[in-house]
Amino acid sequence: IVDGLDDEAAWSLAAEVEVPLAYGNVERAWLKALYTDDEVFIRVRWEDASEDREHHPWVWDEAQERYVLIVAEDRVAEFERLCERERCPVYVVGTLTDDGNLVVNDRRFDNRAVDMPMDMLLGNPPKMTRDVERTAPIDTPLDLSGIELEEAALRVLRFPAVAGKSFLIHIGDRTVGGLSVRDQLVGPWQVPVSDVAITATGFESTTGEAMSMGERTPLASLNAPASGRMAVAEAVTNIAAAPIEDISRIKLSANWMAAAGHPGEDADLFDTVKAVGDELCRDLGIAIPVGKDSMSLRASWTDGEDSYQVVAPVSLIVTAFAPVTDVRKHLTPQLKRSEESTYLLLLDLGQGKNRLGGSCLAQSYNRIGGDTADLDNADLLKSFFAAIQELNERGMLLAYHDRSDGGLLATAAEMMFASRLGVSLQVDGSRQDLMAALFT
Repeated sequence: IVDGLDDEAAWSLAAEVEVPLAYGNVERAWLKALYTDDEVFIRVRWEDASEDREHHPWVWDEAQERYVLIVAEDRVAEFERLCERERCPVYVVGTLTDDGNLVVNDRRFDNRAVDMPMDMLLGNPPKMTRDVERTAPIDTPLDLSGIELEEAALRVLRFPAVAGKSFLIHIGDRTVGGLSVRDQLVGPWQVPVSDVAITATGFESTTGEAMSMGERTPLASLNAPASGRMAVAEAVTNIAAAPIEDISRIKLSANWMAAAGHPGEDADLFDTVKAVGDELCRDLGIAIPVGKDSMSLRASWTDGEDSYQVVAPVSLIVTAFAPVTDVRKHLTPQLKRSEESTYLLLLDLGQGKNRLGGSCLAQSYNRIGGDTADLDNADLLKSFFAAIQELNERGMLLAYHDRSDGGLLATAAEMMFASRLGVSLQVDGSRQDLMAALFT
């Protein structure tokens, strides 16, 4: 009772109104109201709908934060016990049949609320056709004149994609639940440079799950398919820090974004989806079972008689997931002290091409043009992943970090920040070769 008016005789005469709800186990409530000269009193009652499953709010709730799974009938009880242990709400909504019909039964009214062929539901929607035109890519060399190494290092390390993200990480509990094995912060000085996130399967288990991300949106302004391939490559090289049985155990979620309808963007999106879904991931043996899209990366407005427009390039945000064989054996960028000689090795998947188009260095100086970084050989990435896993299993790796935003210099700097140890880099070549090697 939420009323504040102790007058049962008056309440008994008040009319009651039913109100549908969808909150927890409550599916409906009944309201009564009493009025005085200057106040309104409301009395609310409700019933628990836990056992009334045809009308349970979980069935009709439109929230997106749910998963639909197919579970073998003889293991449903086992699955429900697992969900109960983890305090995860679960509801068996029905069974699969082979008659091609969709049937929804309503026990309360003893009828079929829905009974229709799946062909009628799915139908034969017309295929959408887009007539698009490709625009000429930017074909100018990247000009690095006037760039000094010290200033370049400072600009790149301050660049938002490279600079520290502590202001984002410290706003919440990173280990809620007690199963977080690897969060963002690494080493005794808690520097946010981890490549991968890892959680344990259980409180007494050494198995677990790993998650990493990859994105290379700026490259799409010069080479959209390359940006997609590099996003996948970054996610894979990040998650390689966790012990995973095989690269094929990795699954990806792809979030596609584009300014549909803008000249050249539809063609770039098509080429990137083809490059990632039809070529690269097939060659890697990695599936993309889930994803989403947003086709409105364009904003336009007017200010008086002037019109303005901002268009973002094709963007692919990749999230990688994989089961972990032993959460205790994951690698971090933290360098380790050793009485023996140790070596910091660069495994160059770019095969020495050191392409700087669209790099953080180029963006820091607002320089446009040049060839972009790209994954030219899927087999090379597969071999790299297998090598890291085997070396880790043998206990031969002391630290690991992917080379991504900011290039080799930023990678080495982050490893030093995490360990407060120094490194010595040996890079050969001319001044321009040095710049390319450090920032690609």
